[in-house]
Amino acid sequence: MKPPHSDPTVQPVPAAVTAAVDAADHTLSNPKWAVIALGANLGNRLETLQGAVDALEDTPGLRVKAVSPVYETEPWGVDPGAQPSYLNAVVLVKTTLPPSSLLERAHAVEEAFHRVREERWGARTIDVDIITYADVVSDDPVLTLPHPRAHQRAFVLAPWHDVDPEALIPGHGPVADLLTALGHEGVAARTDLELRLPE
Repeated sequence: MKPPHSDPTVQPVPAAVTAAVDAADHTLSNPKWAVIALGANLGNRLETLQGAVDALEDTPGLRVKAVSPVYETEPWGVDPGAQPSYLNAVVLVKTTLPPSSLLERAHAVEEAFHRVREERWGARTIDVDIITYADVVSDDPVLTLPHPRAHQRAFVLAPWHDVDPEALIPGHGPVADLLTALGHEGVAARTDLELRLPE
């Protein structure tokens, strides 16, 4: 009979491996926080939002760390009643992806749920917008950071404030102050709906 120490199945697991298994963040090297806004006003809106959250979690180099409550909001930039109302939410993620790769992933998620880009402010099955990426400020027209209109949109600020009351938008100040100035008109909490944090 072989002595136990010669059997690789009984060797102690290195502490570093245990730590990596116990905390997914340890698998990300120098991760950055990013804020992503989700919106849907066609089809099964809640199911689509959950699918987008799950798809983000399935992205290599990205972990979904928080999911906001769900809000129902009037469509932006169109006449009242011209479109169905939106369900909106915000997710906080940690990621090692650079902003350009995160944007590619956001577009891939939209395409997976058949997002069609035919008209500005048009109805859509899903909208996946990067709101902030760490404290990056960029006027790149492909991906402007922070999102150029987030500070004016209660449907972004309200759910974001719920998951991160101390949040700041670089160049615009605290989310709490911006939300107070805007108010909640046209934005209603849907306490009967809930998105799950991926396990």
